[in-house]
Amino acid sequence: MLRLQRTIPYILAVLLMLPVALCAQTASRFEVTGATIAETQAAIREGRTTCRAVVEGYLARIQAYDQKPLGPDGLRLNAIVLVNPNALAEADACDRNFAATHKLPPLGGIAVLIKDNYDTAGLQTTGGSLAMKGFVPEHDAMMVAKLRAAGAIVLAKTNMAEWAFSPYLTASSIAGITRNPYDLTRVPAGSSGGTAAAVAASLGESGLGTDTGNSIRGPSSHNDLVGIRPTIGLTSRSGIIPLFAHNDVGGPMARTVADAAALLTVVAGPDSTDPDLAAAMEQFPHPDSIDYTQFLDRHGLKGARIGVFRQYFDTPKTDPEVKAVTEQALKTLQQEGATLVDPFTIPDYEAMEKMLWCGDFEADLNAYLANHPNAPYHDLKSIVASGLYLPYIEEEIKGSAAPAEKDDRRAPCPDVYHDPPKIAFRKALLAAMAREHLDAIVYPTWSNAPRKVGETDSPAGDNSQVLSPQTGFPAITVPMGFTHGNLPAGLTILAPAFREDKLIRYAYDFEQTTHHRKDPPQFPALP
Repeated sequence: MLRLQRTIPYILAVLLMLPVALCAQTASRFEVTGATIAETQAAIREGRTTCRAVVEGYLARIQAYDQKPLGPDGLRLNAIVLVNPNALAEADACDRNFAATHKLPPLGGIAVLIKDNYDTAGLQTTGGSLAMKGFVPEHDAMMVAKLRAAGAIVLAKTNMAEWAFSPYLTASSIAGITRNPYDLTRVPAGSSGGTAAAVAASLGESGLGTDTGNSIRGPSSHNDLVGIRPTIGLTSRSGIIPLFAHNDVGGPMARTVADAAALLTVVAGPDSTDPDLAAAMEQFPHPDSIDYTQFLDRHGLKGARIGVFRQYFDTPKTDPEVKAVTEQALKTLQQEGATLVDPFTIPDYEAMEKMLWCGDFEADLNAYLANHPNAPYHDLKSIVASGLYLPYIEEEIKGSAAPAEKDDRRAPCPDVYHDPPKIAFRKALLAAMAREHLDAIVYPTWSNAPRKVGETDSPAGDNSQVLSPQTGFPAITVPMGFTHGNLPAGLTILAPAFREDKLIRYAYDFEQTTHHRKDPPQFPALP
C-alpha cells in the first residue's frame, strides 16, 4: 500500500504532462513555410500547433536563411534588420489567451513583419538610415497598433531602400543590400523590398509596406506576392516616416489575396489626425469598418468590365516574356467572365502626367522628427551633414535639403484631393472609365523582369508611379506567372476610390484560377 501511495503522485504527474507532450509533438508537425493565416489559425485551434511553435518556426527560418550565405557565392537574403526580442513572450501570451478563452482574435498567432519606417514601440525604427540608429519610438504607428490589437505578433523589422528613395532596389546604410529570394543576383525592387523578400521566403506570415509611387506593388510583383496600395485615406499614415506625405500610404503584403484582405480588414479605418482621410471621406463616402475577406469570391470576375491599359506594355522596352504572361493573364480574365475593353486610353494622358508630381521630403521629414524629440537628429539638414547615408541616394537627399535646387512647383504640396492637377487627372480617368462603363483597369506591374543587383542601365519597367498614386485610387498586384524561368511577374488591377472590394474580388478569382504563386526553391522547409 505504501508503495502504491508513493506511485500514485508519479502516475498523476505523468498523466498531467501528457497533454503538454502531445501538444509539443503535434506542434512540431505544422510547417510554417508557405502557410496562410487561415491554415495557421486552424492548426492552433485544433491543437496541431501553438502560437509559440509558429513563432519559433519563423525565427528558425530567419536564423537559417537571412544572415547566413546561401551557397558558394556567399550571397544572403538580408531582409531582416532586427528581430523583436519579445516575440516569443508575445507568442506565449497568445497561447495563454487561447487556453483561457478557446478563441483567437482576428490575427491571433500570426507573425507579421514591419517595414523599418513604421514606428514600433520598444523597437528601433530607422527608415533605413544609420543616422537613426538607436532611435526607439515611444508609441506604435497606428497601423502597427491595430495589428497588435488584433492579436498579431510583431516578429521583426525589415530592410528598405534608404529613406524610401528608390523604387528599384532595397539597400540601406543600416542593413545593406536585400536580394530577391527567387534569384539572389536580382533585386527585390524598392523600397519595401525587405518585407517582400522576407514574406516570399516565409520568414514571417505577412507584412506591412509603404507605397509612395511603387513600393508595395513593385516589390510584391518582383517577389511573387499580393500587395495592396489602399485608397489614400483608408489607412493611417500616423507614425510612418514619410517620403512625400501626400502620396504615401501603408498597406499589406502577403502570399495570398485572402491574407492581404485579412490584414487590410484590421489596418483600415479612420485616423482623426490625418487630414487626407477627412478629405477622402468628404469626396468618396465610405463606411468606417469593412471585413474585406467577405469579398473573396471564387467567381468575382464574372460580369466585370475591365480596361486594358496597353500604353504601359505595348512598347519596345517591354520584356517579351512579360508581355506574353500579360496576354495570357488577359485571356484568363475573359475565361472567368470578364469583358475586356482593349485598349483602354485616357485622353491627354502624357500632357497631364507631366504636371502631377509634387513633394517636399525635407518639410515632411522635419514634421515627423518634430513629433519624435528623442530622435538622434531633428532636421534633414543635420542628417545630410552627418554623411550617414549610402552614395546612391546622395543626389536625392542633398537636393531635398537645398531649397535653391528644388524643382517642386507647388510646395507646400496640396493633398491628392485638393491639388488641381491631380483633381483634373482623377476626373479624366473617371470620365474615361465611365464612357466604357468600366469597373477596373489592368496592366503589368512591371514591364521588365527584376534587374541584376548593381544594374542601372537596363529598362526598369516600373508602371506604378502614376495611375494609383496621383489619383489616390487603390491598386492590387497579384502573381501572373514567371519569366526567364524563375523571375516573378505581377498583374496590377486598379479601381476607383474605396473600391478595394472589387480589387479583392477580381484578384482572388484570378489567383484561384491560375495558382501562379510558388515558394522560392532556395528557401525550402527546414529539416
